[in-house]
Amino acid sequence: MVTMSASFFWVAGQLLLPGLAVAVAEWRLLQGAITLGLTLVAACWWSPSLFPESARWLLATQQLQRGKQALLDLARGNGVSLENGSPTGEPLLAEMDSRAGGAPRAEYHSICRIFSTRVVWKNSLILGFTAFIGSGIRHCFARNLAPYEPRFYFPYFLLAGSEAMAVLFLCLTVDHFGRRAVLLFGTILTGVSSLLLLALMQYLMAWLVLALSILGILASQAVAALSVFFASEMLPTVVRGAGLGLILAAHTLGQAATPMMDIQPSRGFFLHHVVFASFAVLSVLSVMLLPETSHRPLPDSMQEGESLHRPPLFHPSRRHCRRQDQLPLLSTHTGASPYDPESYAHLVTATQKMLGSRVGPAGAGGRGSPLGPET
Repeated sequence: MVTMSASFFWVAGQLLLPGLAVAVAEWRLLQGAITLGLTLVAACWWSPSLFPESARWLLATQQLQRGKQALLDLARGNGVSLENGSPTGEPLLAEMDSRAGGAPRAEYHSICRIFSTRVVWKNSLILGFTAFIGSGIRHCFARNLAPYEPRFYFPYFLLAGSEAMAVLFLCLTVDHFGRRAVLLFGTILTGVSSLLLLALMQYLMAWLVLALSILGILASQAVAALSVFFASEMLPTVVRGAGLGLILAAHTLGQAATPMMDIQPSRGFFLHHVVFASFAVLSVLSVMLLPETSHRPLPDSMQEGESLHRPPLFHPSRRHCRRQDQLPLLSTHTGASPYDPESYAHLVTATQKMLGSRVGPAGAGGRGSPLGPET
């Protein structure tokens, strides 16, 4: 929800940017105004009320005192009391105080920790690759919009509007069909549109070229946005920030292809289109290796991240019924789900799970909700 909301704010900023450019005609003043806005956002980093630290990350890295304070602040902000006779809050706080009494050493994980894993590194590499393709191939479709008037405003507002439509499409589909199925559908549409334009553009009518270009832009926007959203659910809590930084870096690297091709638009475009079309086809095969995170708990430790394997292609046979993943490739959990994002008790249960998993068998709870087992 937070990721999708941030995407809508990003699109709103893109739509308002031309109006700001018209109001501030001098490009130096425009650059200064944008820099000032970014500086104000960066200054809010020192305000804990605006950018509070993640209680989940604090507990996962054994910073129990700071995690306790973050939980109390979160509870007060939501009008929930963990103290004063709370049946779940008081035992939780007492357990945290007893664990913190032993002065546990905080466990920090650097970005290099991802490279020493197998499953987490593979999933991060695939999502970084799809984010790179989704943002880099966009120029191949946007180039076909240049002949239409007005030459600047039509492609710009079409790209911004298509990004808003892509985010809205993700909000309506990812919970129902699953993250991986929607990502696979987006990569297939991107690859097919790119290959058709690459091979048959000389023989297609102008309206069909425009339709395929708009379809490719929508699909590539959805692939890039969903790759970041998918990574935020798949990466373990202890390295989620560093892993998302890698995914966003790959996304930005793909966006850099547009200004590079605009410098010399008549040179290298065909090779650029061929390479990214081939990568789009390869990304279709790569997405099949990803696990499904819909209706599953967020991984906290590296061990939990390593346990996220892809489901089998077909339903398992009876003799393999004890396998860990029993979902088909594109199937999602149907029926009544134990996931209740509005239930505050899940946060308490997840906290107890993270505290007990590092000391004794108390943390060997089930995996019934994205934050912890059912109470």
